[in-house]
Amino acid sequence: MTASARAATSGSSYPTTSCCGPAGSTAAVPIRLTRGERQVLQARIARARSEQRDVLRARIVLAAAVKETNAAIAARLGVTLDTVRKWRGRFASGRLKGLADLPRSGRPRVFSPVVAAEVKAIACSLPAERGLPISAWTCAEIAQEAVERDVVGSLSASTVRRILDDDVIKPWQCRSWIFPRDPGFGPKAGRVLDLYARRWKGRRLGDDEYVISADEKSQLQALRRLHPDLPPGPGQPRRQEFEYQRGGTLAYFAALDVHLGKVIGRCAPKTGIEPFGELVAQVMTSEPYASAQRVYWVVDNGSSHNGARSIERMSQAFPHATLVHLPVHASWINQVEVFFSIVQRKIVKPQDFPDLQKTANTSETSTTVDLSRHHPTRQSD
Repeated sequence: MTASARAATSGSSYPTTSCCGPAGSTAAVPIRLTRGERQVLQARIARARSEQRDVLRARIVLAAAVKETNAAIAARLGVTLDTVRKWRGRFASGRLKGLADLPRSGRPRVFSPVVAAEVKAIACSLPAERGLPISAWTCAEIAQEAVERDVVGSLSASTVRRILDDDVIKPWQCRSWIFPRDPGFGPKAGRVLDLYARRWKGRRLGDDEYVISADEKSQLQALRRLHPDLPPGPGQPRRQEFEYQRGGTLAYFAALDVHLGKVIGRCAPKTGIEPFGELVAQVMTSEPYASAQRVYWVVDNGSSHNGARSIERMSQAFPHATLVHLPVHASWINQVEVFFSIVQRKIVKPQDFPDLQKTANTSETSTTVDLSRHHPTRQSD
């Protein structure tokens, strides 16, 4: 029997309905379709995602409706004569509903709903609450815990997974979160988003007003591999020596002009107020920012530029500069983080720098990266 025939004949037994005429007659029962039935059957055949068994059954009925003999249908579709007789008879007695499989009784449930609920309760608790020295459950550990708690006599890990799948419970996964603790989160985030849209306190920014997104990338390491990298080849990714020698760390400061896509950056031995001030001076003494009417600096609450004192330092050094702080724990709103992501993925990795000077030179040349060519999302394998 062909695969199509097996698919078509799958299902429980159906009340016997002769596909022939009067008792003893070998003439097939004529099939007459309504317009709606014909459209449904034709749609099943045309639909790319239709089950092949449904397609086969529809073809049998449509062929029977144009008075094609059972033998001719079986020969053309590559199925047995009994298969054609079965589905012709099923349609004759049950119409479209007759082409569906009958419900199967299947294997009776071994575990009661109470047991399933207990298993889910274990999965939805932390192992530490039960005195276990693990941080997350596996299906095998949940099964063992259920047995030890006399929830059930025996239980397999695969059964636990099926029980948890009913409610999409995955205790082995973890997602981090943080509660916003800045009472002014909304207003602070709103004014930054307004600046990105070239608005400040309800008015549109002029052509001689600029928005700078600035931050620092700390702990940029100079790692020298013991052997040079090997280039990729057919069926082979780029390969890198695992062992390395440490050459020290430095910090990379960057200022991104949000609307021009221009980046000004510099490296320093470490983060702090002084190196950040040097970045500010580098930007504010260059055009077009030196002669601008106003330059808005969007920064997070890092130690290099946090608090009211940082606002005072900025305004005293450059009266036409305004420092705008993000809400606490909202660095993800800072657009320079997109640039840092590109630098990390496209320039820093895979790390292989002979010394700090090479690291600094490579990082500073990243200011020439064309942001329009890169997307901050991770590349797939």
